[in-house]
Amino acid sequence: MALSKKPVNGMKDILPEEMQIRDYVQQVIKETYRSFGFTPIETPCMENIANLSNKQGGENEKLIFKVMKRGEKLKLSEAKSEADLVDFGMRYDLTVPLARFYSNHANDLPSPFKALQMGSVWRADRPQRGRYRQFMQCDIDIIGEPSNLAEIELILATTTTIGKLGFTRFEIRINERRILKAMAAYSGFSEEEYDTVFIILDKMDKIGLDGVAEELRKEGYPNDAVDKYLALFRGVEKAENGLSYLAQELAGYLEPEVEQNLGEIIGSVEAAKTADFKLVFDPTLVRGMSYYTGTIFEIAMPELGAACGGGGRYDKMVGKFTGNDVPACGFSIGFERIVLLLMESGFVVPDQREKTAYLIEKGYPAEMLSDVIAKAQAERAEGKQVLVVRMNKNKKFQKDKLAAEGYGQIVEFFAP
Repeated sequence: MALSKKPVNGMKDILPEEMQIRDYVQQVIKETYRSFGFTPIETPCMENIANLSNKQGGENEKLIFKVMKRGEKLKLSEAKSEADLVDFGMRYDLTVPLARFYSNHANDLPSPFKALQMGSVWRADRPQRGRYRQFMQCDIDIIGEPSNLAEIELILATTTTIGKLGFTRFEIRINERRILKAMAAYSGFSEEEYDTVFIILDKMDKIGLDGVAEELRKEGYPNDAVDKYLALFRGVEKAENGLSYLAQELAGYLEPEVEQNLGEIIGSVEAAKTADFKLVFDPTLVRGMSYYTGTIFEIAMPELGAACGGGGRYDKMVGKFTGNDVPACGFSIGFERIVLLLMESGFVVPDQREKTAYLIEKGYPAEMLSDVIAKAQAERAEGKQVLVVRMNKNKKFQKDKLAAEGYGQIVEFFAP
């Protein structure tokens, strides 16, 4: 039986045209983030399964690609549950690995530590447009900075990068987990009910306010609590300043510094931004990861109709490894979706090196070939891209393909 030539479902082969754009996007990301003082690091693709299944990754913990024990450790006949068979898992994001990395190397790192990490992650998710089971993530994180300077720097670095890639009129939606909890408490929901309430609220952009109300009532929550909860969102829609409105309504449930903190972030980013975007307070923003403890944010791209990255503050995660909490905040760009949008728009990588192709006819003398190779080497030393290949029988088709790949000059060498 012939081997399958197709990639595994949810994963993909990357052709040269896309790879060129991916390389360019990575270059822009790295250069911009480095200009903000972020330092590149790398972590392994696998983590101990206990680290990945610590009830902080939200729904993603259901999507882990788990790795079976190997050799003598794998005892199938004695296994009573999946836990007896599995010891590692493929990372589903870069945040958990970063927290472990920092916990392991904190004594060798500056404080605060500004990390830049790019790499593949894996989720056993349902594939769809712009979503794969293996995909690249690009994260920046600041560990050890308790003030909102971390959020300001992360938002400015991320939006500057997106702006350099040519995107305009996008939105950064921002919220605070403490606001979400205060709204739920004010409405009469118990703390044990928060997660379910937030999961339903997270569907707001798909089912609307009435849909959220209907689902909350289906869960059996009292009408009074549901009505009081929805009234807050309707009040925000009517208010001139939604953040100030909530701060007043939630007095006694929300710490006063939350409004000040968010206000400072919004004001500072608006004053210093260089890209064309809006920073919008959105009390419906939830973010799926339960490890978030404070500010949360998300990138909304009008071209995509979906989030194109996000992040937030996770001050309790490092403490899971060390026993001592360390303030931390991060922002992740939706690399795959950005590449998708650039591909669909016909994006051409700017400032490419001059590309020349040398086509050498079959039978070209060996003693003359060395001169051609030497000429190609000299042009490469000047910074040019030179391809040396044999001439095909269908020369026209070959030249058309090379021209489509950006080879502006094609030099032919015929046997004498």
